[in-house]
Amino acid sequence: MSKNDNMLTILWMLNSGEKWTAKQISEKLEISIRTVYRYIDALCASGVPIISDSGHNGGYSLLHNFIKSPLLFSMDEKKTLLHAALFAKEAGYPLSEALESATSKLKMYSNQEQERLLSHQLAGFEVINRKGYPAVQPVLQELEYAVANEESVEICYRKKHEEQSQNRVIDPYGVVNWNNKWYTIAFCHLRNEIRSFRVERILNITRTPFSFNRPNDFSARTFFMGNLLPDVAGKPGLISLIIGGKAEAMDDLCLHWFLEHHLQERTATQAIFLLEEELLYTHVPYILLPYGKSIHVIEPQNLKKRLVAVASDLMEYYQA
Repeated sequence: MSKNDNMLTILWMLNSGEKWTAKQISEKLEISIRTVYRYIDALCASGVPIISDSGHNGGYSLLHNFIKSPLLFSMDEKKTLLHAALFAKEAGYPLSEALESATSKLKMYSNQEQERLLSHQLAGFEVINRKGYPAVQPVLQELEYAVANEESVEICYRKKHEEQSQNRVIDPYGVVNWNNKWYTIAFCHLRNEIRSFRVERILNITRTPFSFNRPNDFSARTFFMGNLLPDVAGKPGLISLIIGGKAEAMDDLCLHWFLEHHLQERTATQAIFLLEEELLYTHVPYILLPYGKSIHVIEPQNLKKRLVAVASDLMEYYQA
């Protein structure tokens, strides 16, 4: 371990409340006793109140009323950070090696009883996501670097339903994980505007010598959600969608990421949504069909006709 890691480990060992001799510390860290003395002196010089007792039961310990620094986490804080790390890992967090190192240190800088409790509590906590795209990891790492350092990158990008890819230079303003997929929000030099790019559609990414300045107070999350679910309040030509059905199905339907945004009223067996006409007849049928007979459209009547048309097209497709 590095000098800083060793010094932090010594601090954690002393923070356990036990006395440690220089020999015990040297054996624990696999360093010389002389090095232990240097680290103890450095910690004292930095303001850590280490007490040194001589004699048969002597050793190093911390002053009883020592105020814990922010690096000394409580058990609940450790558990919270380890749980959060599980979510990040399952989401495909790009800095996976650093994440593993951080969680290992959290466990390492714990006494035996704390480590046992942490292992026991983590054993019953699981996070399961769909398997992501393996090629995304290195691209995410490059995007994270570009966002943090405000450096432009050149990407080879393939749009949905297009076979041919296209090279373009972008200024990544942020990275967003939504619905188990990664996106980067970036200024596109080709289109001269801010756009969202699906990370798994980036076939190649290369650093450039160019830099950029991210707009002040820019939020990648706000931009992304604003494009995905624009505010329709006050827009003309909105149509009411009234759906009835079984309570369980209605609960699930009203939590759908798209329909939830447009929900106006809700009872146990009925919900009213307010949508733009184009979205009502293009997107909504494909959301409703998987619910089968557990729900039914009350209004508008034209949506029923559209559902019949979509179902007929599917039937013809599979009969052909």
